[in-house]
Amino acid sequence: MKMSAGIASGPPLAGRGAVSRLACALVQPLLSRVVRRIAARHPSLFARLGPHQATDFLIDPVELPFALHLRPDPQALVFRAVPRDAAPRAGAVIRGRFMLLLELVDSEEDGDAAFFSRDLEVSGDTEAVVRLRNALDDVDGSIAEETARMFGAPGRAILARLRRSYVAT
Repeated sequence: MKMSAGIASGPPLAGRGAVSRLACALVQPLLSRVVRRIAARHPSLFARLGPHQATDFLIDPVELPFALHLRPDPQALVFRAVPRDAAPRAGAVIRGRFMLLLELVDSEEDGDAAFFSRDLEVSGDTEAVVRLRNALDDVDGSIAEETARMFGAPGRAILARLRRSYVAT
């Protein structure tokens, strides 16, 4: 089943490919550290996903110069930044503003409301997306806060700044 709602991501930027590849290279070590820590601390996430552990998710924060490829398979875990023009085929795509996606991870935002207001676009295997959402909903605490704490005071300050500067539109 495929469901989607439109999101305007704006016109392509000149030089976006080079910027995207550089951004991916810079952020990848952080993503690798984060996914290993979250997986170790929350192994129940995988059980909730069931057969969708092998699903490739493309998470696309529209205002960032790259997308995120997630395959939540505990035996072959993948969480990497990818240039949009080199993104793998995904079983499910989740697209929206970065802070909305972050709020969805922490269950601070209603995914259904975001979808129907067209702030969030979901396409591909919607069952996989629902399973991912349910798995994240079951996590005690905030994954964003946990991730920020991994990087000490600078991480906590960056997250606080992001949350303060974010204005819902």
